This record gives sequence, C-alpha cells and structure tokens, in this order.
Amino acid sequence: MRAHRRTRQATTRTGAALLTAVLLAGCGLLSSEPEPSGTADNRPADAATPTPPALQDSPGTPRLPSALASQRLDWKRCPAPRGGNAPGSDWRCTSVDVPLDYTEPAGETLSIALIRKEARDRGRRIGSLLFNFGGPGGSGVDTLPRAARQYEKLNSRYDLVSFDPRGVAASSGVRCRSDTEQEQAHRTVDLTPDTAAEETAFIADAADFGAGCERGSGWLLPHVGTSNAARDLDLIRQVLGDDKLSYFGFSYGTELGGTYAHLFPHHVGRTVLDAVVDPTADGVGHARNQTTGFQRALENYLEDRGQDPRTGSERIARLLARIDRSPLPTGSGRELTESLAITGIVTPLYSESSWPELTAALDEAENSGTGDELLRLADAYNGRDALGRYDTQSHSQRAISCADSASRPTLDEARALVPEFRRLSPVFGPFLAWDTAGWCAEWPVEGEHETPETSAPGAAPVLVVGTTGDPATPYEEGARRMADELGEGVGVLVTNKGEGHGAYGSNDCVTSTIDAYFLAGKVPEDGKTCG
Repeated sequence: MRAHRRTRQATTRTGAALLTAVLLAGCGLLSSEPEPSGTADNRPADAATPTPPALQDSPGTPRLPSALASQRLDWKRCPAPRGGNAPGSDWRCTSVDVPLDYTEPAGETLSIALIRKEARDRGRRIGSLLFNFGGPGGSGVDTLPRAARQYEKLNSRYDLVSFDPRGVAASSGVRCRSDTEQEQAHRTVDLTPDTAAEETAFIADAADFGAGCERGSGWLLPHVGTSNAARDLDLIRQVLGDDKLSYFGFSYGTELGGTYAHLFPHHVGRTVLDAVVDPTADGVGHARNQTTGFQRALENYLEDRGQDPRTGSERIARLLARIDRSPLPTGSGRELTESLAITGIVTPLYSESSWPELTAALDEAENSGTGDELLRLADAYNGRDALGRYDTQSHSQRAISCADSASRPTLDEARALVPEFRRLSPVFGPFLAWDTAGWCAEWPVEGEHETPETSAPGAAPVLVVGTTGDPATPYEEGARRMADELGEGVGVLVTNKGEGHGAYGSNDCVTSTIDAYFLAGKVPEDGKTCG
C-alpha cells in the first residue's frame, strides 16, 4: 500500500481527521452581485421526481437488457460491518446487479451493495442523493451511516444513498494479501530505498502485490475502472427511479463524478465535487501535485505552531533519516519504520483539527525516542485494527487506480524524479517519487488512459469546490482544472480559503452554498469565495 494514493474519506476509523471537524466562520464573495436564482437542473425544488425514461446509452455502452434496467430492489435491515455495529433502524441495504463487462451487457453480472436512509419529508422529497467518499476503494456502505449526521439537512428532502463500487468491500472486493503479508511488508520494505538491494526489494514487493491481486481477483481486475463505476452509477440512478443523478463526490469521488458527467451529460442533476482530483494529471503528475500539497500543508502547520516552515521541514526530514537508520520502538513491540512514520505524519495533515495530534506525535518521536503516536496514526490510515487485521481498501484502491492509469514509470524513471521531488518537499518528496514506479509495477492489467476525460458539454451546472490548503488534492491543480475541463457553463468554481481535505461541513459559507444548491437548485456565482 502506498499512502499517498489513499485520499482520505469523509470519516476516518479512529481519532484522525473528519473532513467536518473544523468549523470556519465567515464567508466572502469575489463579487457583490446577487446570487442567480436559476435552478441547477431546471427541476422545481418542490417537484416530485418524474418517472424516468428507459436507460439511455452512453458513448461506447450498449443498451442494457430490461432485466437489469427494470430490476426491483429488495431493501432490508443492514448487517454489521466487520468490527463494528449495524447502522440504526432508519438504514436499509440491498444490492443491484450490473454487467461485469459493459461490452457484453447480457453476460455475467456483479452485485453492487447499496445503503439508503429515506428522506424525512416524504411529501417534499426531491429524489436520491448518491455519495462517493473517495479512495478509490472506500466503502460507501460503511462510511455513509457514520458520516450522515452532517447531511441531516439534505436528508430532509433526499434519500441518502451510497454504495460500494465494483471491486470494493461488499461489491466483490479485491483482496491481494493476507493480514500477515500486509504486516510483513510494512515492517520490512523500505519505500524510500537507499541501496541497490533496497530498490530490488521495493520493486519485488510491488510486483508481488499485483501478482496476489491476480491470484485472488484476476477475473475482476480488467473491469474495476472508474468508467465502469460511472456506468454503474447510471444504472443505479435508473433503478432508484431518478431522471437525473444527484451526486456528492469527495476526493476520488470527484473523478468518478467528472467521468459520469462526460459519459452521461444529459443525466447530470445536482452535482457537487469537493476536494477535487486534477483530471489533467497522469500518475507522475498526481505524485508531483501531492508532494506540493502535503508540503504546503506541513508548512502551514509549522507556521501555525510558531516555527519557521523551512527549518521545521528540515528538522522533520532529519528525524525521518534517523528512523530510517534505526526504527523507533513502541509499547506494542512493533517498530516504527521510516515508511510508517511518513504515513503517520501525513494522516493529521488532512484536517486542521488534527494538528495537535501531529504535535504530540512528533514531540514523542523527537524527545522520547518512541513511536507509539506516529504508529497509531499510521495504523488508522492503513486500515489496521487493534487485532492486527487490515481492511482491503488499499487492495481495491490499487486495483482501480491501475485499471484506470496507463502510466507505468520504471525504477530508473522514479529514481530520476527523486532530486526534483526532494526539492519540492524534503519530507514527502522521496517517498512520492519512488512510489510512481512501485504503484503499478508489473500490473497484470493495462490501464485505460493517461488521464480521465471529464468534459461534459450540455450538462447541468456542477459545483466544483476547492480548499486552498488541501494537502491531498491541491486547489490550483484540482478544482480549477476540473472546472475548466467540465467546460464553460458546466463547471462552477467555489473556493474555500482554509485548510483540510474537503470543505463541506467545515466552513459555514461553503456548507450553506451547497445546501442551497441541493435543496433549492440555487447555483452560486462562478468564482464564489468563502473564508
């Protein structure tokens, strides 16, 4: 698992950040002109959802058989996830059948897991609002009930719905390694190799991961890409009875939303993309963007703590070098390696509210010579519970990413990137440079494209929300470019001047703007700024 690829979801497993943890007061507009009063999709706010027409083809997608397009859903009480409790009585779960291969729509099918909480005001119900919280590889069935409190206002008139995308968790989740193998890799593989022997072990481990995915899920790997997930979204829309797709995507979910808009522009309803992935970046470009973003977030953290950002970054880089030479002990008996330490530092940078955790963890490592707090943060990020069990998001994440991206940098090409990336960030640069080669090394399936296509001429307005201090999806390379790629009159940029990965629920101005859009169809002025 490579930490930078997991763009964190709206909720986390333990004490690390919630996207909604910080409430930033205040809101400003670039323009003092009144807000437009038009609706996002020409749908009156109080109108009932019309009966949908037959499922329309997207480019390259044959018409689906009626057995799929007209299937009825059997909603039942939801089971408890592993290690957790079943959601409350308001939640219902089911599955929808989708083609394994959309070029053979009458062939083999997959079951996609769904979860729903019905709108409270049934008389004024607008429709279903589908969520994807990121990853790729995140379970929406698990996440939505834990995050739902922040969407209570939207739940007044929308059914809240999420799903496990194909290859994720309850939807034929990809599994590539056992927990023991995961633990062994975290303990022994140096993700910033310094010697020829470490380089050989690094690339061998990456290839072994792909081989494990092929052994466990080889039949599924060619079909887990984002384009197919977008086609699944449109079938889910049809089966739920919505003429337009109302959609709220975070992080990777913004790439999925942009892909859907490109494939199905005439079915785009009220759509918000928050913490936006750069649709113009290839694998190396994403690594470069994240190196810049995480370094900027680290410098903002250091400045907030009254430290010189450059001096503080160099001090942390020296700490990591010491840990690389001699891992830190912890109370559990496990050691904190350099790779785990970097992951532990990354984790609290996703939300300003978690900065005190980073302070405590760095203080322990630097002054006490132990790594308990950094290891705890790394475990939360890596999906490891107290019993040593790992979730499979890192497996699904890599499978989806490598099915999407045709980028396959070599070890030599990654090595050549290290000096540039180190200049961008002495803390995160080497880690992210080497990862460009390790992520899809010797992957058994070819990637679909260098960059996703997200142009959506003719689509309804899509709100594209970017946070200036976002560490994982930097604002300039994410939100601005997505708004441009969607096209004039489609991408509506909303800027949150703040910190963290995601703005909804952490900034009152952004939250009220999105609520007004979803509930009343009120499209803000393009370029609106909150902060």
